Amino acid sequence: MVRKDDILDVDLRTLPEGTTSLSFSKVLAVGKEDGSVASLGAPYLANVTVNAEILNSHKRGAKTTLNKYSRRKGYRRHKGHRQAYVQIKITDIVL
Repeated sequence: MVRKDDILDVDLRTLPEGTTSLSFSKVLAVGKEDGSVASLGAPYLANVTVNAEILNSHKRGAKTTLNKYSRRKGYRRHKGHRQAYVQIKITDIVL
């Protein structure tokens, strides 16, 4: 669940140059202040959007490494991966 002024990292998406805000229209559920679910979509809720401001358009996560090794065979492989993110701040939840 997200609230107003939360800062999140979402998967990198292709954005036009100069974009400063995002809008998410596919909302699965809306909650109450106490954390319980107010309404649940099937699969999405109609007329509910979450607006966000882009803080950092290209952020990279921690590096994940993968090592493969076979003993006595001379086989060693090393791979690394860093996931790219967009850092956003939730500005408004429109019901």
